[in-house]
Amino acid sequence: MKFRDWATRVLLIFLMLAALILALFIGGARNPQDQTNSRNSTDKSWNQYLPPQLQSVLNIRERKRTPSPVNNHQINLVYTTTNEFSEYKPDLRQFKVDPSNYGDRYTADIHGLPLNNQAIIVLHETSNSTSSAINFFQTPHDDESVQASYHAIITLQGTVVYLVPPEKRAFGAGNSVFKGVNGVETVQTNPSLPPSVNNFAYHVSLETPPDAWGKNNIDQHSGYTEAQYDSLAWLIAQSQVPDDRITTHRAVDVAGKKVDPLSFDSDKFFKKLHSFRQLKTFNNAKNNVIE
Repeated sequence: MKFRDWATRVLLIFLMLAALILALFIGGARNPQDQTNSRNSTDKSWNQYLPPQLQSVLNIRERKRTPSPVNNHQINLVYTTTNEFSEYKPDLRQFKVDPSNYGDRYTADIHGLPLNNQAIIVLHETSNSTSSAINFFQTPHDDESVQASYHAIITLQGTVVYLVPPEKRAFGAGNSVFKGVNGVETVQTNPSLPPSVNNFAYHVSLETPPDAWGKNNIDQHSGYTEAQYDSLAWLIAQSQVPDDRITTHRAVDVAGKKVDPLSFDSDKFFKKLHSFRQLKTFNNAKNNVIE
């Protein structure tokens, strides 16, 4: 082989290797950017209230109401939203919470027993402004005893602030139990901490009014705005959580030290909630609505 032919082949091989190295370099430079964009992109599912795996679908037989019709078809009661719900349009905001302040929902407790609790909704209030609560939730906390978060906050102006995604476990209640028609419900998922309702709870907090900011050991304050009641009802109306599984931080707290939400008008709230959603009966066999 002539020297010129040999040199030409070596040069072609060198150029091919150089092109391959350049392609790999460009690809490696692009990948981290793609990963960053993926982590920071807005998760549209945060604007959905409770995903199907957390919804409590009412069953007529389970709740000992009207017996099933002929043919033994399954009959379900399902909440549907109303025209008044569709006409109400609250402002929506979203902030991410530091991962140290929330976790995954477990399918088994610390003893390996499977969990199948229906979802509950726990109502809270902030101890200060909404921005103060968000700052705390966005701050990393290594100490498990101070980690805390909500799924959502309703501001004084009625803005719905989405925080922890609904499919995740917010740390809204410490040592806590829910007492309902199924008896006492609580779940221990951390051997270092007492049992709580967090694994099956959706935590919503109302921003406390300014006259109560930073004040402890008070029995009442000026109360919540009409916009807060409207937006809270709007948020909960999108779920299949029944009225009797909507509770408060005060009610689930075992130690009896939590008193929020203070000055909460439950009659006003449920009246608004019932105007935003109504219960309808569905026949599963034919997918018919029974009014």
